[in-house]
Amino acid sequence: MNIDSDITFRKLEIFIAFMNRGNLARTADALGISSVSVHRALHSLEESVRCPLFIHKGRSLVPLPAAHTLWEYSQEALDMMSRGVEEARKTAGVGQGHMRLGTLYSLTLETIPQLIMGMKLRRPDLELELTMGSNQTLTTRLSEGSLDAVLIAIAPNELDYSRFECLPLFDDDIFLAAPASSGLDTRFPADLRDFRQQKFVSLAEGFATWQGFQEAFNIAGYAPNIVTRVNDIFSMLSLVQAGVGFTLLPGRMKRVYENSVQLLRLAEPYQMRQKIAIVFERNREHDPNLLALVAEGRMYSRQRGTMTTTKA
Repeated sequence: MNIDSDITFRKLEIFIAFMNRGNLARTADALGISSVSVHRALHSLEESVRCPLFIHKGRSLVPLPAAHTLWEYSQEALDMMSRGVEEARKTAGVGQGHMRLGTLYSLTLETIPQLIMGMKLRRPDLELELTMGSNQTLTTRLSEGSLDAVLIAIAPNELDYSRFECLPLFDDDIFLAAPASSGLDTRFPADLRDFRQQKFVSLAEGFATWQGFQEAFNIAGYAPNIVTRVNDIFSMLSLVQAGVGFTLLPGRMKRVYENSVQLLRLAEPYQMRQKIAIVFERNREHDPNLLALVAEGRMYSRQRGTMTTTKA
């Protein structure tokens, strides 16, 4: 049997409330609507069921046996649907005590710890599962639903903004990183054409910094001599420290490695910035866990903006 499309959960909710209270006015007060709205919903439900449910006695609406039968099944249907929605939300990890967060390796130095500490204050029982990877890997896992949110470097036209919500956190400049033993003069910007004879190390394809690496050397007009590619930025920096080669590096790494690696600002033709942002599914924007992450992200962005202004 096909169920009439006009039989909605809202009408059943009003019907159940009326059957529990037996009075239009009390039902209206309980639901925060007018008595007219209650009466209209009951009448519409009766039409959709296609059998009489009530009779009028004076100004009162009295349920018939058919209404009592429908009442029993309606309560079961709403209870079952309520449990189904809750289980679906649990399966999706929405609003539960567990959140799967993806991040670039480089953001674990400062950004991720601050966001996590803030979120734990807002939601003390929240358990966070942290996954680190490349921009490409994290974006793919977010699209597949195996991550709830990611912190990545975004570029124009890379995201489907009809599907994903994006909260920018900060912009980050890219620097040339050289072994401390190279003895470069860090007072002057680096012209990549002057490093044609140097060896380089880089991140593997799919990382945001790798993409900037390619663009910069395209502008310089040559393919750098890449001696090795690695899958995380800390390994890449260890190789630079050891004198294996030069690389390009986001400025957020500067504070930790400035005593062991020389960092030179790039000359104007090669200057580029990464835009770091929190990205998550737009249809989950009301998830309490994501709301907490967004709130902390906005605070972090304001604090970082204030620090940048102060330093300037």
